[in-house]
Amino acid sequence: MNGRWLATKVGASVLTLVFVLIFNFFLFRVMGDPTEQLSRVPGATEEQTAELRANLGLDDPVLTQFTTYVGDTVTGDLGVSYRTREPVLDSILEALPWTLLLVGVGTLLATLIGSWLGVAAAKRRGTRSDDGLLGFSLFTYASPEYWIGIILILLFAVATPLFPAGGQVTPGVEFPSFWAEAVDVAGHLVLPVTAMTLMLLGQYFLIMRSSMVDVMTEDFITAKRAIGMSRGRVINRHAVPNALLPLVTLSAIQFGAVAGGAITIETIFSWPGLGELNWLAITDKDFPVLQGTFLVFSVGVILANLAADILYFVLDPRVQTR
Repeated sequence: MNGRWLATKVGASVLTLVFVLIFNFFLFRVMGDPTEQLSRVPGATEEQTAELRANLGLDDPVLTQFTTYVGDTVTGDLGVSYRTREPVLDSILEALPWTLLLVGVGTLLATLIGSWLGVAAAKRRGTRSDDGLLGFSLFTYASPEYWIGIILILLFAVATPLFPAGGQVTPGVEFPSFWAEAVDVAGHLVLPVTAMTLMLLGQYFLIMRSSMVDVMTEDFITAKRAIGMSRGRVINRHAVPNALLPLVTLSAIQFGAVAGGAITIETIFSWPGLGELNWLAITDKDFPVLQGTFLVFSVGVILANLAADILYFVLDPRVQTR
């Protein structure tokens, strides 16, 4: 791999992270006096307000506050939650695996199913099956995630009680083994993962179908057909690998949108991930938790984009020659 190219990409990611730290610090300080927003005492006296300002370090110069914030963040100290009085990092580490499970499975299924349907539609371009798949993908693409979640709950948890409507495990149950608990979690995961998959499916389908249609008109595809290679072999060995490249970029760009969508889906299904943690922090004005989750989401997007650049470098020879 080109070392200079990699150093440029890593440097750009580091600069972006520095900007995120600066933005994250000032974001909650331009919303007015924090003591007025954070005080849990209605009509607090001047002495109580002054004590709160001193405890939060708001009397220090802004530069001192910023260096303290950066130093604490680098060492993993993200502050203490106003709602639970627990370290923010502990709350994030407790919620993160549930979000990764939900988003990871949902994104994987959406990528596989959307790509497969996109290839199938491109191969049958102009037919009724192509029109049907295109209409279905546009419908799921345009549908709000909260609407999809509510419909799934009404159909498969209320009208036909096949799956739990919320939570990650059945409350009050003593599981005899790890696998028994894993099966219970899988049952609770079905509806939120289905909602996440449907939320993303249309985008992957549309990108893959469009990319396949473009690749199928390229000269090298015509050349492969001219030398006698079968249509199926040309599609599977040459068209599909080239059409997959745009999905790499889409997956990275979509990471932020997926995190945003996870907030809605986790809230609807009471899934105890970062999305629900973020929602509770918004409703309680728990700013340390909001700062922590914003930082985690931002770092995730930066790393996903860096991974996409490296993967693009490996997959696309044109990038390697620049």
